[in-house]
Amino acid sequence: MRKNEIDIITLGCSKNLVDAERLMRQLELEGFTCVHDSDHPRGEIAVINTCGFIGDAKEESIRTILQFAERKKHRQLKHLYVMGCLSERYRADLEDELPEVDKYYGKFDFMALIDELKTQMHTTTAPGEHSSSCAHPWERTLTTPSHYAYVKISEGCNRFCSYCAIPLITGRHTPRPQTEILDEVRWLAEKGVKEVQVIAQDLSAYPALPELIERMSDIHGIDWIRLHYAYPADFPMDILRVMRERPNVCKYLDLALQHCTDHMLSKMRRHITAQEQEELLHTIRAEVPGIHIRTTLMVGHPDETEEDFQALCDFTRRMRFERMGAFAFSNEEGTYAYKHYTDNVPEDVKQRRLDQLMAIQENIASEISETKIGTTMRVIIDREETEHYVGRTEFDSPEVDCEVLVKKEGQPLHIGNFYNVKITDCENFDLYGTTTI
Repeated sequence: MRKNEIDIITLGCSKNLVDAERLMRQLELEGFTCVHDSDHPRGEIAVINTCGFIGDAKEESIRTILQFAERKKHRQLKHLYVMGCLSERYRADLEDELPEVDKYYGKFDFMALIDELKTQMHTTTAPGEHSSSCAHPWERTLTTPSHYAYVKISEGCNRFCSYCAIPLITGRHTPRPQTEILDEVRWLAEKGVKEVQVIAQDLSAYPALPELIERMSDIHGIDWIRLHYAYPADFPMDILRVMRERPNVCKYLDLALQHCTDHMLSKMRRHITAQEQEELLHTIRAEVPGIHIRTTLMVGHPDETEEDFQALCDFTRRMRFERMGAFAFSNEEGTYAYKHYTDNVPEDVKQRRLDQLMAIQENIASEISETKIGTTMRVIIDREETEHYVGRTEFDSPEVDCEVLVKKEGQPLHIGNFYNVKITDCENFDLYGTTTI
């Protein structure tokens, strides 16, 4: 064990990651050493930032807690703390069932962990030795490569879709002040961040989103702005103008749709009809030529018929989403579906539908990738591997989308820089290319 070293383990989405980065910054100011997502944790303290969205995520969180509880049992760890979405939702149950954890924090009170750690570790700092707090609430220690960062512009959601536990965890939609967000992006730009991933549970609900993104695009040093997790109902149409007119606003939109038939959209309480949804997609593509749309679809929601599913397959073939993820319905406690529906689609049927849908999308994604062979694309380099540099285009978000593998030849490339890359081949979801400089 390393004294005063804290292993921070972040599970779940990029919104959780932002919370972990804020906590790390504050802990470091108090004199602790923080290590994020280490393959070989060695600190005497561990903090697990959990996810509680769906069954698989909850299982991963519990499994991780148990692994570190076992390390504590064998005296490889002195203190274990848990924070985040799972403990926000199930704190009392976790305290009863996993008492090995020193203390549980939720989604919004985790900064209280700092005083707890100072007390436990007897690290009250001398006046002036360390700053007691960050100068600004958005300051954090970036765990991403230094050239990109996530910026969370709101918390919570007011939609209350039938299957979704997010409002139960995060509460009602609460936007951050626009001036605060812009100050954060300026701070990030000063630190060398070139690419901003704008994230929220529901971007569409943010007041004056087009104005915010337009003002963000004016900030010197920000080369790419990418939008994540918009909602199709009440979509802020003027954001399409901003995307079309501002070269540093990526032609990329993460727009979760979930399904495509009126029957299922109504069951899911999505506040939109099938026709309105298709019209929105056609408008987006017409207003922003070349845009790449990422979406998420769900199979196996209660009362999804085989006809509904086949319609979803046809919809996927017809819309040809450049990026798509899918998941099977998880019957989450406290949701509308849990209270009012019967989870009546068998698990094997859910899995079959999921596999079939993703096979359709894999073919579509491969065909779209093939159209890029022979073109030259602007690529930002994220990392270096043995035979290739690995980067992304404006159409690719970190962690979830395609990558571009750039052959090592000639002058070395630099992490975080942009290069023009000629695409020479594709395989599965990734592209291969060579620099044209």
